[in-house]
Amino acid sequence: MSDKKRIGVLTSGGDCSGLNTAIRAVACSALSRGWDVFGIYNATDGLFARPMHYKQFTYADFDFPYARLGGTMLGTNNSGNPNQQITADGSVEELTDEQLVERFRDGVKELGLDALVVIGGDGSMAIVSKFCQQAGIAMVGIPKTIDNDAPATESAIGFATARNIVMEALDRLDTTANSHQRIMIVEVMGRGAGHLALEGAIAGMADICLIPEIPYTYEGVVKKLREIRASGRSHTLMVVAEGIKTPEGKHFYAANGRTFAGVANYFTERLSQEPDKFNVRANILGHVQRGGTPMAQDRLLASAFAVHAIELLEKGQTNRMVVCQKGRISDMDLKDVLKIAHTPVDPNGAMVQVARGLGMYVGE
Repeated sequence: MSDKKRIGVLTSGGDCSGLNTAIRAVACSALSRGWDVFGIYNATDGLFARPMHYKQFTYADFDFPYARLGGTMLGTNNSGNPNQQITADGSVEELTDEQLVERFRDGVKELGLDALVVIGGDGSMAIVSKFCQQAGIAMVGIPKTIDNDAPATESAIGFATARNIVMEALDRLDTTANSHQRIMIVEVMGRGAGHLALEGAIAGMADICLIPEIPYTYEGVVKKLREIRASGRSHTLMVVAEGIKTPEGKHFYAANGRTFAGVANYFTERLSQEPDKFNVRANILGHVQRGGTPMAQDRLLASAFAVHAIELLEKGQTNRMVVCQKGRISDMDLKDVLKIAHTPVDPNGAMVQVARGLGMYVGE
């Protein structure tokens, strides 16, 4: 690479709080070095589109407080078929895989990009890195996910704010649960990982937390509810991760058939039929966990990740992913990262031990 670099930045996969902070930090860190920075709209779709959808950043683009807001100023995409591109007149253009790669390569060439900074989860990171490899452009990845299960990193952008939202929801539900002597069941996101449910439950002082990584029994849940009632308490907070299976081994899915949703309703219906006359209500937080102003922890992490990514490019070190390990910002070869599966909750880990130490039922 030359001293004057031209880089692109995009967000891919599901949105979360802290993405705009990361975009700003990438741009400011690069602009301070005299580089050209291009924001690519709607993930890789911005490079596939003709004309392309992008914006060359200046400092003025961040006068409006985008970095203080949730979502992503560049847009993102975690669904749909990339082979079907919407044209300027609204019609659908069918592209082969080879044509997509050619579009991507031509877009990179037209913008004169030396490298691409990709802010995304493990799935989108794998997809975009493949395009970059085929197009012959260097890449640095920055991990984000409210699930906090990205491989090789202890923390990812978006998790801290989503966890705080779960805690705040439990704080609010506790007062109404107490007022009506109810069991409030809160379903949270996380796909197949229970980090968000577990840490949100601990922070929100829940009594029960069910996550995919730890087996549980329906009888164990009922026993805990009876113990709480026998202790003189009239209400309970129960957290369920969206990716758990029912005792019968069934997953619940949203209407799209792809994402998890609805297991809280299962427990509400079944517990309401118990002879104990449990008064139960379900609360599915859903996408509210993805939104909102990023808290300080996510802003700091996003800024640190972005600055490290630009430092890597400055040194000519590419095809890396920025990670947080043992509390320090570092990086790994992207190929090695993509070989690692997502990072689940350790059933014997510190957070599980904290939950058990508090008397929380987290499975058998």
